[in-house]
Amino acid sequence: MSLAAPRPAPLAGVRVLDLSRVLAGPWAGQLLGDLGADVVKVERPGVGDDTRAWGPPYLLDRQGHSTGEAAYFLCANRNKRSVTIDLAAPDGQALVRRLAQQADVLLENFKQGGLAQYGLDAKSMLALNPRLVVCSITGFGQTGPYAQRGGYDFLIQGMGGLMSLTGRAEGTEGAGPQKVGVPLTDIMTGLYATIAVQAALAERERSGLGQHIDLALLDVQIAVLANQASSYLNSGSVPERMGNAHPTVVPYQDFPTADGDMILAIGNDGQFARFCTAAGHPEWAADERFSTNPQRVVNRATLIPLMRQATVLRTTLEWTATLDPVAVPCGPINRLDEVFADEHVRSRGVRIELPHPTAGHVPLVANPIRLSGSPVEYRRAPPLLGEHTDEVLVDWLGLADHEIARLRRHGVL
Repeated sequence: MSLAAPRPAPLAGVRVLDLSRVLAGPWAGQLLGDLGADVVKVERPGVGDDTRAWGPPYLLDRQGHSTGEAAYFLCANRNKRSVTIDLAAPDGQALVRRLAQQADVLLENFKQGGLAQYGLDAKSMLALNPRLVVCSITGFGQTGPYAQRGGYDFLIQGMGGLMSLTGRAEGTEGAGPQKVGVPLTDIMTGLYATIAVQAALAERERSGLGQHIDLALLDVQIAVLANQASSYLNSGSVPERMGNAHPTVVPYQDFPTADGDMILAIGNDGQFARFCTAAGHPEWAADERFSTNPQRVVNRATLIPLMRQATVLRTTLEWTATLDPVAVPCGPINRLDEVFADEHVRSRGVRIELPHPTAGHVPLVANPIRLSGSPVEYRRAPPLLGEHTDEVLVDWLGLADHEIARLRRHGVL
């Protein structure tokens, strides 16, 4: 029996003009590209996306020398073609307008009103191409008293409440607010942008019209506070930092072992009872102070020290070998070298490599979306600055060689 031919990528045929830089917008562009869209990244001639220089570390060439391509840039820019255009030049602005007329989606993360000076703002672009979906990503949105402010992930983690919930509890050593170890607000905004763009494209199938998406990092950060925001809104009680502990589930935190630390993520009373048996303390599960989660939350200060005295008697590996067979969620706290060496991670193909014109190949992290019928495609490594300028101008606009040469002579490209 012959296998069915693979179906086209979900977003095959969708053209994305990506004017964004740094992380939130490029993250959305990469996701759209992974799903099959033709993503054209517009960058400043000679400079490019700011993150190209955000190193070290840099990608190494075949001889082990730096290519000048920062690892930061590589994380968010595969499956794109790079075009250099000077937006400050009238000819450059005209070129972007022509590209926008051929596009389905325009991504941008200029400050509020920043593109209006070039005539490239959402209102102008939608007048040129009413079917265009324009996604504007800013720190604080298109409206409101903070709209003119610049927004950065670290700043928004603080202003949006995340840092008030992250870090060691007050009164303990090293207490104080902490940012998350990756720019999570930018990444979550990129995910929301991807969802919003696809929703607008689906709606366009009915209305025939594009629209403007106003996406703010601050709005996203507050939205992803999830249970903590809901707890505050419904109780009026302001959550406090608890280190690795959970505000409403116990035990759900890190515990010391004989050779390091492990995570216990016990989410129900049955799991707790099985842990107690495996730990040699079945009496804990029978104790009315600990038998139910609400009681364990109330008596957290009594239970956790007892558990720590027990967990330190075995190694992390011994605990996982004991608890995995009885379905008690636990695991090590891995460094990144241990993450990528993990047999399960390796079996899932989370690390990929793509051919690169100067380095030979570039290692990247795979897209976690696994579609059975139209899987993610890895077509292009993160591009060199301006690598596809001529190709795109011919492909999208049909420009002749002499027209491209004129633009290059005038410093537009």
